[in-house]
Amino acid sequence: MKILSWTEVLSNPIFRVIDARAVAPDGFEIHRHVVAHDGSAVMLAVDDRQRILLVRQYRLPAGDYLWELPAGRIDPGEKPLAAAKRELLEETGYRARHWEKLISFYPTPGYVAERMTVFLATGLSLGPAKPQEDERIRCRWFTAEELDRAIRTGRIVDGKTILAFLYWRYYRCAGDKLGGTNRTSVGSSSRRRRSYEHPVPARAELRESIKNRISFSNARPR
Repeated sequence: MKILSWTEVLSNPIFRVIDARAVAPDGFEIHRHVVAHDGSAVMLAVDDRQRILLVRQYRLPAGDYLWELPAGRIDPGEKPLAAAKRELLEETGYRARHWEKLISFYPTPGYVAERMTVFLATGLSLGPAKPQEDERIRCRWFTAEELDRAIRTGRIVDGKTILAFLYWRYYRCAGDKLGGTNRTSVGSSSRRRRSYEHPVPARAELRESIKNRISFSNARPR
């Protein structure tokens, strides 16, 4: 496709709206309003007990409080990994010794140019959180079984959280058990790298998990 026009019609500190037109070689033309965004980093923080850290905050567009993985916008000129480290510290107070890129994806490619990059964060240490003025965040650790059940019963509805967790559990961990997958390890040597495996549940266990419910606590991570 050839871009015919790319006109900014709205701008704010988080995103811009572009009036865009493009044409294919056969003359087929499309016209869209595109949300231009610098991208986001998503942090899948896993502790030594194989628990996953989620945050709970009010999401105005959803009109509800949501449990989700910590995440944040990549600042102009910032690399995704640097944004991931900054956002994890700001939202939860945790730092990670080891970082691994898991997957990168477009959550809403129909009209939003935002690309999300998910990082696995391990070797965690806790310090003071530094949330932004308009953020009120609670944290809680979930076991893999709890989070799997919450997704299957519709208690977790945040898309990036569902995709990142299922990718980690059913591709990343299953790949380790089957002999390994191609991975990008960031910020740690292969000699110090740990394999954060979690057993993939059997079909009977998965069917049983659908019948169960999960109790959501607002406790601070321990």
